[in-house]
Amino acid sequence: MANQSISIRTVEAARPHPEKDVYIWDTSLRGFGLRVTSSGTKSYVLQYRVNGGPARRKTIGMHGSPWTPHTARKEADRLLAVVRRGIDPVEEAREARRREKVLNFSVYCDLFVDLYLSSNWPRTWPEAMRVLENIAKPRWGKKGLTTLKRADMVKLMDDYADRPAMRKETHSVLRKLFNWAVDRGDIEVSPLAGMKAPKAVPSRRRVLAQEELICLWKATEQTRWPWGPYVRLLILTMQRRLEVAEMDWAELDLEARTWTLPSERAKNGQPHVVPLNDLAARELEAIGPRERGLVFTTTGSTPISGISKAKRALDTAMLEIMTARREELGKNPAATHLPGWRLHDLRRTGATGLQALGIPIEVTEAVLNHISGSRAGIAGVYNLYSYHAEKRTALEAWGRKLTRLVAGLPAEQSRAGRSVSRMPGRFEPAPLDNLARFQASRRRPGDCPFATARCLQRAVTSLAAQRSTRMVFVSPRQPVTHMLPLLVQK
Repeated sequence: MANQSISIRTVEAARPHPEKDVYIWDTSLRGFGLRVTSSGTKSYVLQYRVNGGPARRKTIGMHGSPWTPHTARKEADRLLAVVRRGIDPVEEAREARRREKVLNFSVYCDLFVDLYLSSNWPRTWPEAMRVLENIAKPRWGKKGLTTLKRADMVKLMDDYADRPAMRKETHSVLRKLFNWAVDRGDIEVSPLAGMKAPKAVPSRRRVLAQEELICLWKATEQTRWPWGPYVRLLILTMQRRLEVAEMDWAELDLEARTWTLPSERAKNGQPHVVPLNDLAARELEAIGPRERGLVFTTTGSTPISGISKAKRALDTAMLEIMTARREELGKNPAATHLPGWRLHDLRRTGATGLQALGIPIEVTEAVLNHISGSRAGIAGVYNLYSYHAEKRTALEAWGRKLTRLVAGLPAEQSRAGRSVSRMPGRFEPAPLDNLARFQASRRRPGDCPFATARCLQRAVTSLAAQRSTRMVFVSPRQPVTHMLPLLVQK
């Protein structure tokens, strides 16, 4: 058929040939044409050459919405502008399809974890990966990375407005992912670019009260496997929930009653030995020791999951137990209230319990495997003492306290009326006015009566604890006044 200006009338008048395709080329835009197949299908095409190369043909689309002679001509004009820049539209489309497959958001998240997170965030990458797996992938997994816009980010942040900590963490992980994609040239601009980060979340201060702790323990006894033993070991060991969830039998020595957390699983990258008190050892023995493999698993190969669902079941059981206990005491059961709490709050609850037992702060931090506070800075560099014996004593005292709480027995008391800490070789901290008592009662420099020596010992202990140093031990009958200037000057 002769070349002519392609219009609606031209398209409607075009007839198929029974043996071959028919082409009608537009007289006003070179390379733009209409193809009619032997079956009568009509489509718009563009024929072109890139830098004088062989002729190539690209189908713009079949006649009908959205393609009309007018819209198809505009698309042909755009493609010819691409050709004039030396780019082949067919190859460009093929590369776009390849990139869309490679840049599928779910696939890209896995790439980000393997090539960036695992090597650059060695301590926290598992937590970041969980954000991607539990929050980002379910929402955008089937989308292309390049299709995500600012509106998608705003919607996500709005959905977590009532969970500021998770909102902050999610923003942080996604910002790093998109910035990494920009650095690699996979996207031009991050959808989070210029978007203000959520405000920092104040540190949580939630500590379970004794009644709540008792009810939680009793609730775990009604909870199905594996959540009962898992939560009880969180309480007994005070370790992080992922560290306990991924506990392996190879890390446990039940004869020595220790759990050795390897550096690659510890948040601070430091190996950590956790002494197991009687209650913790019995929990593990009841599960059934093996040489290796995950302690808490329902599949045999992966750690437990579904913690949020299990936590809701625990809350329900706790509330029922609290209500029943109030009713037994003659209190109004309708007034029962359980404030919100998280599994991580069990670490804070345990640490607070150790302090109430008189455990020194540096021992509590050693139990928690915290390198902060008294174990940070210069003290952390030079004080490499492991506190293993002190940690065992502290956790045994914690186990005894839990046993008495759950059994409804009063706490063990010292002669002074305080809870017994039983720290080996350590003196019970006392007020700093012991220094004044000592100075008022001493007879001459270098002389320390037996009674005032005990006051001084307590004062020295308090000063040492406040200065984040190891405690100083002296004999009650040894003159110790020469030690005061060293401590007071510090």
